[in-house]
Amino acid sequence: MEIAGNIVDVVSKTIRKGVVTVEGGRIASIQYREVSEDQYIMPGFIDAHVHIESSMVVPSEFARLAVLHGSVATISDPHEIGNVLGKEGVRFMIDNGNKVPFKFYFGAPSCVPATKFETAGAEIGPEDIREILGWEGVNYLAEMMNFPGVLNKDPEVMEKLAIAKEMGKMIDGHLPGIKGEMAKNYAAEGITTDHESFEYDEALDKINYGMKILIREGSAAKNFEALWPLIDEYPDRMMFCSDDKHPNDLLVGHINELARRAVAKGCDVMNVLRMCSYNVVKHYNMNVGLLQEGDPADFCIVKDLKDFEVTHTYIEGELMAENGTSYIQSVPVTPINHFNCDKISADRLGITADTDQVKVIRVDDGQLITKKEIRSLQAKNGYLQTDVEQDVLKLVVVNRYQPSEPARCFVTNFGLKSGAIASSVAHDSHNIIAVGTNDEDLAEAINLLVESEGGVSLANGEEKMCVALPVAGLMSHTDAYEIAAEYTEIDQKARALGSSLGAPYMTLSFCALLVIPELKLSDLGLFDGVRFEFTSNYAEVKV
Repeated sequence: MEIAGNIVDVVSKTIRKGVVTVEGGRIASIQYREVSEDQYIMPGFIDAHVHIESSMVVPSEFARLAVLHGSVATISDPHEIGNVLGKEGVRFMIDNGNKVPFKFYFGAPSCVPATKFETAGAEIGPEDIREILGWEGVNYLAEMMNFPGVLNKDPEVMEKLAIAKEMGKMIDGHLPGIKGEMAKNYAAEGITTDHESFEYDEALDKINYGMKILIREGSAAKNFEALWPLIDEYPDRMMFCSDDKHPNDLLVGHINELARRAVAKGCDVMNVLRMCSYNVVKHYNMNVGLLQEGDPADFCIVKDLKDFEVTHTYIEGELMAENGTSYIQSVPVTPINHFNCDKISADRLGITADTDQVKVIRVDDGQLITKKEIRSLQAKNGYLQTDVEQDVLKLVVVNRYQPSEPARCFVTNFGLKSGAIASSVAHDSHNIIAVGTNDEDLAEAINLLVESEGGVSLANGEEKMCVALPVAGLMSHTDAYEIAAEYTEIDQKARALGSSLGAPYMTLSFCALLVIPELKLSDLGLFDGVRFEFTSNYAEVKV
């Protein structure tokens, strides 16, 4: 097979016309000469950090959508399914990913459970880490989310890090909002990357301490605008990632979208393309081609180096996608799950009116960081009431692994004017999380998930909808296009209830993510992510 066009060489940093010859799945030769074709042949895009589970489809279906956008590989952290099903879940992801030609590079989840302040479905200890890192297809220790454990030298955390170093595996990081001496000490433990930076100075600090920065732009967390100036300032220290990508967003674009935006900002095109391929391949020692003679033929063809509209995607010389059509076929999947939860009644969701001054979680669109606010709420029959006018709604987390009392608090900035939405995608332990304007709709949205053993749901009086996710309560085993369409519909319905958030379900799912400050809710109660301890719903009384 011969393909002619402008050949983008990210190794030598040149672009020249010529012909690429592919034989036996590899680049047999590259001949530079004048050709009439104006298309650009370039290494395939790589997502440097993604939780496949957040696409709500299994890896094989994720691949069907990703190749549409020139993606050929991902650095994939199976942390989400690990928290539900432990080693069995990690093995499921690897086995399913191996059924399609896409190149998934999985890591060993380092923090299962993420903290001791929530109920997860499984545990992955140091000896489990050693075993998983020894599996074929596992290439690194996934993000060390327990940064307090690293900084305080928690024995189990340090043992996991030591095992990864002993086995010669890269270690991914997770250090939101931290800089200075703490960032320096964190990096000193051999942790090489961070995708949580949301401010320029924060990311720069980490670069100075030897870490590489992944600019994240997912369905919820969006840090591109704050960090893009670093691309030309530190081109060899930068990569792109999505972290979490919902199916409707993945249908529209992937890492190619970040390349387009970076070039539009005026960034050097070669620096941008190396972030999408070369930097990731070299950091993780990936067997992914970089369009060099002898390399695996993993590349894509784009119309230009401005919009990065992908016309063809090849993996090991095989055409995977062409002009918006994916040639990766669906494969049979048998769902696995861990769900043991009873239905709930509205009368179990009340918050007693011990005082009218309460702590409220404030979410911000495009950020995982939350803030703490103090609000005054009215009481009725001894219970605090939601206040739609003030946009103070109720947030509920229900343990889905065993029957227990629900945790409740208040949240603002969701914007719902009626009804409730719920999800069993709730980072990181993936209990059921719901937000709503009234207890009846909250209970109904939760019960829809109990019936389906996982998914995302909506309840507004007689209006009810649930997108079932029977694989660990996180993913569907059915066609990715169908799930994308279903999710788009329920997302639009959530917006119709009044939410102005860019991704209301994704924002909801992170309201239980205790390892990112400032205030979150686990199934065990309201959690102060700064002090790293539980806190009361009620404002402290100052004497």
